[in-house]
Amino acid sequence: MIKLPSLSVKIPIPKKIVHAISSFAQKNDYAFLLVILTALASFTYLIYLENGLGLSYNDARSHLDIGRRVVEGLKPGFAQLGSVWLPLPHLLMVPTIWNDFMWHSGLAGAIQSIFSYIATSLIIYYYLKRIGVKLIPRLVGLAVFAFNMNILYLQSTAMTELLLLATMTAGCFEFLKWFQEKSLSSLVRMAFFVMLSTLIRYDGWFLFLTIAATLTGWMFVKKNYKTSEGYFLFYSTLAGFGIVLWFLWNLVIFKDPFYFAFGPYSAHSQQLQLEDAGVLVTKGDILFSMKVYMYALAYNSGAIFLILGLIGAVIFFKDKKRAAGEKIAALALFAPLLFNIIALYLGHSVLFIQGLSGNTWFNVRYGVMMVPSVAIFIGYLIHKAGYLKYAFIGVVLLISFIAFNTQDAVTIDDARVGSSQKNVSEVSGWLATNAKDREGFVLISAASHDAIIFSSGLPMKKFIHEGTGAYWDSAVLNPDRWARWIVMRTNDDNDLTFKSIKTTPGFKRFKKVESYPFADIYELDEKYLKDLITEPVLGKQR
Repeated sequence: MIKLPSLSVKIPIPKKIVHAISSFAQKNDYAFLLVILTALASFTYLIYLENGLGLSYNDARSHLDIGRRVVEGLKPGFAQLGSVWLPLPHLLMVPTIWNDFMWHSGLAGAIQSIFSYIATSLIIYYYLKRIGVKLIPRLVGLAVFAFNMNILYLQSTAMTELLLLATMTAGCFEFLKWFQEKSLSSLVRMAFFVMLSTLIRYDGWFLFLTIAATLTGWMFVKKNYKTSEGYFLFYSTLAGFGIVLWFLWNLVIFKDPFYFAFGPYSAHSQQLQLEDAGVLVTKGDILFSMKVYMYALAYNSGAIFLILGLIGAVIFFKDKKRAAGEKIAALALFAPLLFNIIALYLGHSVLFIQGLSGNTWFNVRYGVMMVPSVAIFIGYLIHKAGYLKYAFIGVVLLISFIAFNTQDAVTIDDARVGSSQKNVSEVSGWLATNAKDREGFVLISAASHDAIIFSSGLPMKKFIHEGTGAYWDSAVLNPDRWARWIVMRTNDDNDLTFKSIKTTPGFKRFKKVESYPFADIYELDEKYLKDLITEPVLGKQR
């Protein structure tokens, strides 16, 4: 019998192999991250679509309707972009919103949010790489953003937050590159991305001012007045181009360059109504404004992540090895924080935190605007933490896993049960059942009831609203000639339909067929149907 010698095999892994694997991973990091982020974004979009959550925000349905009205309705055209919201998100919908599935699934709007989610995640990764953060802390910083449930939910919707985050973060990244390289191309790209952000939401206007101030201030200190003036003019010409266009748009379409700011559908008008109701509690109180927004930050980023991000920011700005220019560039990351606090203080914005400012949620999603900044500073904290970095990584992974597993997202609560949603299913359901296969138009104010228009599933050309020009003008004078159904809030002059028709003789020919908490439905008496106009007869309007 032959006795075989016992074998004790040790397979050492040479440092060269470890280095080769690490090198390969870093050289192909873009491809790996792109695949993972695309898969995660697509998966979460499908989950929220299947659960019916992708369209929970009424604003998401309104955004989709605006895009749809550009290509379909009684008066289609770019004038339907209106003045309530800035135009870029709706313009990006135009190539796909004509398709009914893309419209009613919300994908026409969600697709730009998905791309923005992927882009912002990658920009965070490369921002950290630019300031010398190693691979693992870079990935952790990316994960803080990419696995945030509020971010994942919003990227599955037709809301505008993710598109804004992508453009603003890209602008901040190019600002950093400019300080490091002083290259003209970085300055141009920075101005371009800032310009895009100014066409998405007014947060971008504040970023424009923040970068203008820091850029020109820096050049004034380092060079002279003439140089700083030249940089300001060069940057502002491109970065401010979108702002100038918006003023011109309002002047040409609405005969008032400030219509978006003070018009009847503006945020200013809405805030006045809230102030009259006594719920604009942050106005004039800077400390309470700070408190409310910090709560929104904590709910959106996670309280522990917010604390870690603040620690990381302190370490970053105290780090003597960091160039002064990099620190100046990083100030742009705080633009959303300052903008939202100032807006709350001035009464230009409203944000309800349940139990703190109101008994419900409203606009709590504004807190996501600082999540990229929190992610960047957490990545930097872990990079500088030495042996403690493993503890920090463990905390980040544990919290992210728990939040991901429990679907812990305050934005979902805001969309489903907060003031950001309105239960319009009763009204839209009635229209879907009773008006779908019957001739006649629905008279309704899109400013007040866009979510009803969307949720009804009826074609846009079925509705006469304030954006339909001569159809609206004729219908509010003689509703019995143009409308078979009227949807409005009775005895509420904030509803433009009620305000316009309440004293007309034709309104007496309608009977209230349903009354719901959010709106009432009126139907024209059958004996007047013979004189009803049921087809578009006004032709193409200018």
